[in-house]
Amino acid sequence: MAMASSTGSRQDRDATTVEIVYALLSAAFLAAVVFGVVAGPAAVWDLPGWAGRFLVRTGGAVAGVLAVLRVVHVLRQYERRRRA
Repeated sequence: MAMASSTGSRQDRDATTVEIVYALLSAAFLAAVVFGVVAGPAAVWDLPGWAGRFLVRTGGAVAGVLAVLRVVHVLRQYERRRRA
């Protein structure tokens, strides 16, 4: 019996690890895409200095917030599925 519970525990830990890695990687991908979309014009077009800085800073802020929200969302979904 002890073996079965330790295997189940190990499987739970592995599943949790996979979900955490998925949450972080999908958040990083989302942040990179959002940053590229928002700050991309600053790299492509010849914008005034203030406009380029504004786009880069705004892109970084929006990307960071969305990345955090993505991680929270994925991990909350996982917890709901795990408890159901």
